[in-house]
Amino acid sequence: MTRVVAALGAVLAMSGGAASAADLVPSGKLLLTGGVTNIEGAGGGGLASWATITGYETRDGIGANIHATNVSLPDYKFRAYGAAVGFYDRVELSYAHQEFDTGATGAKLGLGDGFTFKQNVVGAKLRVLGDAVYDQDRLMPQVAVGVQFKRNDQGAIVRAVGGKDHQGVDYYVAATKVLLNESLVLNGTVRLTKANQTGLLGFGGDKDDSYSAQFEGSAGYLVSKRLLVGAEYRTKPNNLGFAKEDDWFDVFAAYAVNKNLSVTVAYADLGNIATFKDQRGLYVSLQAGF
Repeated sequence: MTRVVAALGAVLAMSGGAASAADLVPSGKLLLTGGVTNIEGAGGGGLASWATITGYETRDGIGANIHATNVSLPDYKFRAYGAAVGFYDRVELSYAHQEFDTGATGAKLGLGDGFTFKQNVVGAKLRVLGDAVYDQDRLMPQVAVGVQFKRNDQGAIVRAVGGKDHQGVDYYVAATKVLLNESLVLNGTVRLTKANQTGLLGFGGDKDDSYSAQFEGSAGYLVSKRLLVGAEYRTKPNNLGFAKEDDWFDVFAAYAVNKNLSVTVAYADLGNIATFKDQRGLYVSLQAGF
């Protein structure tokens, strides 16, 4: 491990980038280069899953985190909390519990005031190629494959609005690259999914019940070793006839207080959700771990 850290220090010194060998946390990763936790519990950005493995562990250790996320929209509120564990910078296991609170909008939808959809997401991710940080001498990104098992608690309502099932499975391939010389973090993910609003409104629909390939892109700039700013874009399927589903976009800032605590704040534009347009608001997520 000592030789690996020394080698990375030499690369950083030659690159002239904002980070340095002194920026390595004791467990061997640079702050924020592992990403934060997305809404489905996986390591990544706020909306996108990245190829990085959660935690600050190296190939010799285990890392873990817990997270809590809140998104306040004009007509809804979204909450999520959960935990993830990274094994030897190779395998990630994650869990997230999501709550989609319709608030006063629930009565307008005929569901009742404060009606809340709930969903559990269990995920697994495997790094198969490359290293996002250490491979500074080649263009190869870190590549990972992942799967997320999702189960919504409102099967009857899902079927009433045209959804085919209240549970489903997403599959994805993600590629992440950290360019230390340019202080950039880049990610692209292709997700195979049937999920409506990530599964909160079920899977498949009266318009389409087949898997479709969707894209998740993230770009961030490391202003300092503690602050990452950037933007994300996530495309969505449009399976339900009763309501158009829009792509998602956010502009974010992630700040690492230290290696154990980070906070992410974003302006999120989630478009049309269940016939209510212009769902834009504040995204706040806290992550604690090692």
